[in-house]
Amino acid sequence: MFDYIVERARTNANIRLHCSFGPLTFAVRSGATETAVHIDAAGVRLDPDPAPPPAFVMTAMPDAWAELRSPQARPGFQTLSTMRRTRNMVVTGDLTPFFQHLLLLEMLFSNLSDPGAGKERPEAMPALEAITGRYLNLAIAGRPHRLYFEEAGSGQPLICLHTAGSDGRQFRHVLNDPAITGRYRVIAFDLPWHGKSSPPPGFEAEVYELTTERYVGVVMAVVDALGLDHPVVMGCSIGGRAVLHLALRHGRRFRAAIGLQSALFAADRSLGDAPPERALHRPDIHGGALAGASMAGMIAPQSPSAERWETMWHYMQGGPGIFHGDVHYYFKDGDLRNGLADGLKDSQCPLYLLSGEYDPSATPEMGREVATLAGAAHFEVMRGMGHFPMSENPALFRKYLLPVLAKIDAL
Repeated sequence: MFDYIVERARTNANIRLHCSFGPLTFAVRSGATETAVHIDAAGVRLDPDPAPPPAFVMTAMPDAWAELRSPQARPGFQTLSTMRRTRNMVVTGDLTPFFQHLLLLEMLFSNLSDPGAGKERPEAMPALEAITGRYLNLAIAGRPHRLYFEEAGSGQPLICLHTAGSDGRQFRHVLNDPAITGRYRVIAFDLPWHGKSSPPPGFEAEVYELTTERYVGVVMAVVDALGLDHPVVMGCSIGGRAVLHLALRHGRRFRAAIGLQSALFAADRSLGDAPPERALHRPDIHGGALAGASMAGMIAPQSPSAERWETMWHYMQGGPGIFHGDVHYYFKDGDLRNGLADGLKDSQCPLYLLSGEYDPSATPEMGREVATLAGAAHFEVMRGMGHFPMSENPALFRKYLLPVLAKIDAL
């Protein structure tokens, strides 16, 4: 394994750059064997007598380390952060440098790229995509907002809700799919504070924190401002939770809801147990790099590396504190347990649920729980898929989405 990571550091220019952000000394424990690793501008080397001592220790069983290196690791073993989240690896010591260098550690230890990725490819011919981007000025909760959205196609409106800390670019493949846009007017907007949407005036004096009331209010304000008549709404992650809230509160306003990675609650904290306070929003940790690295572990290893890295890139570009503010809704305010979701079975909005096999946060079992509680019109586990189906593996995702849209067409 160490030959493997040393070679990666030697041959990958981006990894060499991140090594120069050291020095960093840590230890890897495999069963009873512990090995110290030192990283600096010279690369990666084993250090039999580390000084200073390792800042932290990553501990897992030998078969777990072997599974991490396999081309298509089993769910729960695809990256370091996933292994930590699923308790297949434990990190002890000072967690601050662990989070500071998590992107580098994932690039060294985890399979995040296809073999040969980055080599020269045939030049693509110039082509214009049939997507229109526009700004919508509207009031949300009595405050003026400038909201960015993209749309393509015509017919039945289909609103797409992106994941926490990202933006509407996640749906670019849906917006470019003529099998969808031939029947649907696809609309993907960036939540306020996200992507190309601006925060409201006066944001500099407040702390961003997403709540159920704020999220539902944004969606309904967009529906009303665009004059959408009984749209279909499709959301992923926090968007997958939001479609449940919309079905509960405004079910009669929607033709159908499609929940991607929908769950009543979040299985665990986004960075595992006991992270540094506000790890996603503190000056000594690059929030964007940490967000991208953490989301790498939410993607299935079968997903193409170009789409995996684009999904991670969207997270790396998020505004300071925005991902941290979104997960407040995901982990706390939007929790639908303790009977809060009981009304789903009586909603006038039919619910269609798709859950990724590799998602450690909204697991397939959690999606099935929602489907049973709500009497969902459809539930299916997407094999070889993680938390971001529409962006991490769009070719595979459409094979699951198109039959769902056909069912909605038949309503």
